[in-house]
Amino acid sequence: MTPNSGSKRRGFTLIEILVVITIIGLLAGLTITNVGKLFGGSQTDVARLFVNQSMKTPLVTYRLQMGSYPSTEEGLQALLTAPPNRADRWRGPYIEGVKVPILDPWGRPYLYRYPGTHNKDGYDLWSTGPSGTDGADDNIGNW
Repeated sequence: MTPNSGSKRRGFTLIEILVVITIIGLLAGLTITNVGKLFGGSQTDVARLFVNQSMKTPLVTYRLQMGSYPSTEEGLQALLTAPPNRADRWRGPYIEGVKVPILDPWGRPYLYRYPGTHNKDGYDLWSTGPSGTDGADDNIGNW
């Protein structure tokens, strides 16, 4: 059997294959570089939600039962274990399933201060944000 001389060969040329591979590579590169931006924004949202909402109820409950927020020295640990000098009034734990230090989305502990410098009548709770530097513009706090 001899091939029909009138039929054309069908298939992709080497140039066409290289163009498709290049386009796929560019799309993959753009996708990979933008994934970090997508998750970076959600990390900030998680930290903001934690300092403004998630810890508010446990800390207010602690204050109602103990008479004040935990001191800076007691820190957030007082929500899990009774402070030695006030164990008789403690009715916790006020948060469950969490280990102290409670870590922010970047793996660093949240910072706590009472009395607060930003919230004079309350507490300050914040994350040092993506930079990890306290006092930087990217800090995420409850003020």
